[in-house]
Amino acid sequence: MKIREGDLVVVIAGEDKGPSPRRVVQVLDGGKKIRVEGVHQVKKHVRRGHPKSPQGGQLEIDLPIDSSNVLFYCGHCARGVRLGVKFTDDGGKVRVCRKCDTSVGTVGGRKANRPATVTG
Repeated sequence: MKIREGDLVVVIAGEDKGPSPRRVVQVLDGGKKIRVEGVHQVKKHVRRGHPKSPQGGQLEIDLPIDSSNVLFYCGHCARGVRLGVKFTDDGGKVRVCRKCDTSVGTVGGRKANRPATVTG
């Protein structure tokens, strides 16, 4: 998945959909599910001695949502867009906005040339 922790996304489906960008807190299951700040919040009742609430009570937590329900927020376009990948001259990959073709960030470094292996 092209969405990473710390990216700004726009929720396009579900109860919390809207045009305002929100920050990705955590990416789960290899990018299939993501946890977004302030989206899909539920109240969890915890007993005394819980690490997040030693006195007990109700906690508001963000549950994961499916990654197909969000779009990456491009600051240049000021809207939710899909991301693409382009290869640089040195062999690296860069995430790019599909609307305005602006670079968003690198995907990874250049892979080392490996010798061909013979199987069989």
